[in-house]
Amino acid sequence: MIAVLKKGVSEAQIESLTKWFESKGLSVHLSKGDTTTIMGLVGDTSTVDTELIEGLDTVERVTRITEPFKKANRKFHPQNTVIDINSTKIGAGDISFIAELDPFFSGNEAKEAAVAAKDAGAQMLFFGAAGAKYSPYSGAREIRDIKETLNIIKKHVEIPIALELTSVQDETSFDAADVIAVGAANMQNFELLREIGKTDKPVILKRSLAGTLEELLVSAEHVMAGGNEKVILCERGIRTFEKYTKNTLDLSAIPVLHELSHLPVIADISHATGDAKLALPMACAAAACGADGIMLELKTGDSLSRTDAVSEKTFNDISEKAKKIREVIKK
Repeated sequence: MIAVLKKGVSEAQIESLTKWFESKGLSVHLSKGDTTTIMGLVGDTSTVDTELIEGLDTVERVTRITEPFKKANRKFHPQNTVIDINSTKIGAGDISFIAELDPFFSGNEAKEAAVAAKDAGAQMLFFGAAGAKYSPYSGAREIRDIKETLNIIKKHVEIPIALELTSVQDETSFDAADVIAVGAANMQNFELLREIGKTDKPVILKRSLAGTLEELLVSAEHVMAGGNEKVILCERGIRTFEKYTKNTLDLSAIPVLHELSHLPVIADISHATGDAKLALPMACAAAACGADGIMLELKTGDSLSRTDAVSEKTFNDISEKAKKIREVIKK
């Protein structure tokens, strides 16, 4: 439920109204815009008398929200949420670029790859969960101490780092990371989401292979309900009957999510297509659709054989062209 307040309501009146709602067992989410102040009411609102609230001198109107996601809902928070990650702003209207690196890199390999990524135009690094990407019978390589690797990078390169979490037991590995990431396989791992909700670090939440947009937003709600509202939604392709691409990049998800939610939306191009040749057109298309960020697998070191990874030159070319497209649609 949301209560839209009348213009000119004082801070004292807002505080008094907040205490009154809290006395009814509701938590209050306050959103102040240039012209409108909205009080989002979370809890059991079934017994709340909307006519009584609308009769108050401070309230203009009351609306019940039927969607299962509340804090992630744009009705609760009309202004776009901007997430500041070490001076990299996601959701401010510009487009950011994230380079995914091989989680098996040693410290020195990762340092060199991080330098290359930043030189190519990346504003953030992403390390996925190595164990979740391989069959137990595929001869998986030795997994390095990722925490030590991140510390080595931070000593040499000034760039935010996102690291994928697969279980609540992994939480101690995130001291060195700036951003927590939840992969597609864990989008509905609600125990994990609730634990992440207790942290204060920004979160990248990837859509699952068969997850609906509502299910993605409900998963974001599980994080936000714990107190962490720094959630970045990620469209990374869904499973369809098409075989020419690894997955199907759902470009329509980007504007739809922006309509439904105030949270930033990024697109993981490499995992969606699985083909580096498609990275440029799909990244440009995502930029035209309003994506707040583009994630690409960067071809360095052991990732040279990856068919979805792009070279440093291609990464830079994509970032320059996508930025130009974003400037066009902003006009």
